[in-house]
Amino acid sequence: MKPSIRWATLGWTFFIAENAILSENRSTIIEQLGDENYHLVYGTLSTAATASIGYGYYQLRKAAQSPNVKLLKSKPPAGNAAGAWVFISVGVFLASQALPRMQIPISNSGSSSIQVRCPFDFTGKKENDSSPVYGIERITRHPGLWSMGLVGAGNSLLATSVPMRLWWCGPSLVAWLGGAHTDSRFRRGLGGQMDPVYDSLTSNVPFLALVSGKQGNGSWQALKCETKELNALASVAASTIWILRRMR
Repeated sequence: MKPSIRWATLGWTFFIAENAILSENRSTIIEQLGDENYHLVYGTLSTAATASIGYGYYQLRKAAQSPNVKLLKSKPPAGNAAGAWVFISVGVFLASQALPRMQIPISNSGSSSIQVRCPFDFTGKKENDSSPVYGIERITRHPGLWSMGLVGAGNSLLATSVPMRLWWCGPSLVAWLGGAHTDSRFRRGLGGQMDPVYDSLTSNVPFLALVSGKQGNGSWQALKCETKELNALASVAASTIWILRRMR
């Protein structure tokens, strides 16, 4: 295996493996070591794995400066850029929905006076408390993981070398395998619980539950109503700027 491929893959492999092994055997390890020592081991190995991922990226960036490195293209093709824009936009969109709802800071209350308010609405109001699924949960059970995974997939399409493309595929692999493993553990009551109704209405892979019709008629309209609109627009704008800068 070439050194560049090792730097691109081994850090992510270590991260996925140690998380899966430690979380799957959580009860046994706690019985042997105690809860405090379990979290010490978990935190230490996760930190080491994350550091190895970062160091791998550093090595790949340093290697990219070498004139001997063969690039796929000096600039990503338009098709890759379009795909990257879709992936990154959805990834940043998922992250934006976790933030307080953005709002226009100037409003008119109906009187002649104009009110200035905070650009964020911190009330966190939820229009439909009775629904077992709300907002971006309609897209995926693990929006945090898939936000990272989709941004990684988008940047993989923009990468100009094979090792860097492999490195950027790592977050998607973490989201897919990590989300599936978490679901499996929760269904078995290991480290959490999975409500059967919630399980039947949602999916790990983004949009699978919506496309398959699990949530019934009107689910797309419900997602639209439950979306924080200005947050979504800001995420698409940020993604567009990022792509345009990469294509210069």
